[in-house]
Amino acid sequence: MLDWIVLAMRLWLGAVMLAHGLNHARSMTGTAKWFAKVGFRRPIVTAALSAGGEVAIGAAFVLGFLTPVAVAGLVATMAIAYWTVHRFAGFFVFHRPDEGWEYVATLAVMAAVIGFLGPGRFSADAWLGWDWVDGWTGAVAVGAGLVLAALQILVGWRRPQASADE
Repeated sequence: MLDWIVLAMRLWLGAVMLAHGLNHARSMTGTAKWFAKVGFRRPIVTAALSAGGEVAIGAAFVLGFLTPVAVAGLVATMAIAYWTVHRFAGFFVFHRPDEGWEYVATLAVMAAVIGFLGPGRFSADAWLGWDWVDGWTGAVAVGAGLVLAALQILVGWRRPQASADE
């Protein structure tokens, strides 16, 4: 039964991330402008990496392929989103225009759970015999995601200044 639950979680997370990435890719100019507005120093590069990364993360979750890498990527993405945008708005997504952090936290926690449980038997990782995917691998993946997020934030983001018309 657990394998079916993990499969459902993987498929949902994968679909969400694929949709997010494809939405970012649909309008790279608009996505880059948004990244600039929220404080990213190289918005065009950030937009491209975000779109490509989210599509890759989504595909990896759907397939159950390189699951620890997908977990690290999703945790990093959600930690960056939390720190750069959502933490300023409070908990609830409907609370303020910037949206709260409940959504990004939920996705990160779901990814961490998959990291700790492994991708399940209905996955490319299992099919390839990569039995090393377990709780410790999940812990390392979550930690790596948090470290990657911190590096991205330190190198590529600064808190935007409020404009005069706000």
